[in-house]
Amino acid sequence: MASTLFLLRHAAHSRVGSTLCGRMPGVTLGEEGHRQARALAGRLADEAIEAVYSSPLERARETAAPVAARLGLDPHVEDGVTEIDFGHWTGRDFASLDGDPDWIRWNAERGTARPPQGESMAEAQARALGTIERLRARHPEGRIAVVSHADVIKSVLAATLGIALDGIGRFEIQPASISALALWPGGGKVLSMNETLRA
Repeated sequence: MASTLFLLRHAAHSRVGSTLCGRMPGVTLGEEGHRQARALAGRLADEAIEAVYSSPLERARETAAPVAARLGLDPHVEDGVTEIDFGHWTGRDFASLDGDPDWIRWNAERGTARPPQGESMAEAQARALGTIERLRARHPEGRIAVVSHADVIKSVLAATLGIALDGIGRFEIQPASISALALWPGGGKVLSMNETLRA
């Protein structure tokens, strides 16, 4: 008895790759992102998905909306899969963080580092895994989609694969990508990672 979980990273916005947006408000999809979200909806249309869940942040909800609409579903917001709280780094340009000792440590030691006044990767992983387990129990043999954020998705994949958090820099989760897992009580396996589509 297994659930199938499709983990979707939100589609592109104009600050991807330049700004550490974190939980800052007002980060919405651009034209490319909306195209990507529609492509995701088309890709998942025949997957017999019975529920769509989303991070509460705008970019995630805007990605989830066309996916859910294509499936004839209403998306549900799940706070437990929201972005990491980056504390004082929220809204900073990546260029301005370059050379910051705390930033260097964060990227090298994800298992123990913490953003200033923010959330550790371990804390983010724990809340995400708790939410995923609750959704798995709600859909014990179902197929569900969850729209979240790169590092949160990486943390779930790392736990499923048995990889330490320090190793999440070894694989990529791109905007509007799909990673699929099979989950059962007490375990799971990764079916695919970082599938991307042409919008």
